[in-house]
Amino acid sequence: MSDSMEQLVREFERFPGIGPRQAKRFVYYLLATSAQARATLSTLVERVGEEVKQCALCQRFQSGGREMCSICADKSRDKTSLLLVEKDQDIIAIEKTHLYKGHYFVLGGVLTLSGKGVIREDFLVRLIKQKVKEGLSEIIMALSATSEGEHTSDYVRTLLAPYRTHVRISVLGRGLATGTELEYTDEQTLSGAILNRKEF
Repeated sequence: MSDSMEQLVREFERFPGIGPRQAKRFVYYLLATSAQARATLSTLVERVGEEVKQCALCQRFQSGGREMCSICADKSRDKTSLLLVEKDQDIIAIEKTHLYKGHYFVLGGVLTLSGKGVIREDFLVRLIKQKVKEGLSEIIMALSATSEGEHTSDYVRTLLAPYRTHVRISVLGRGLATGTELEYTDEQTLSGAILNRKEF
């Protein structure tokens, strides 16, 4: 295998859920397809980086060049509630329930027990300060029911301790099985978890 092939395999391995065998399949697929198809893919990868930006408030990815996403710009959303998720896909899953009407914040990942991982903690603290002034009364921890999700929830709860006198912090109800990621949870289970949330 050439150096460029090996490099590309390693890059694909960095994708979530992609192992060495799948990464090699991607590379061989690209080699077998036409030069035009590879050029199109390359152009789209560059274009998505240029055209898709993060919302200035919730930090989810959005296209269209606007500063705020459609949810944050929606004045009918409940300003008293802020739901914290790991990734953009979790917002999509929760919105499908048609149950939650507040605002979101995307942490951008989770923290592992070994100390790895990064979340947008500085941005979160600044946002909470701003939203408390605007009437925020509840923060809902909607992280995956995994050890990393629970560890991150504990860390964020400590981070937000100074605001406990102004804001209730709650966690999703345990309709979620241990090890479950929100992105793959069915709407009925997720609805029950939101409705049965408890103070954290």
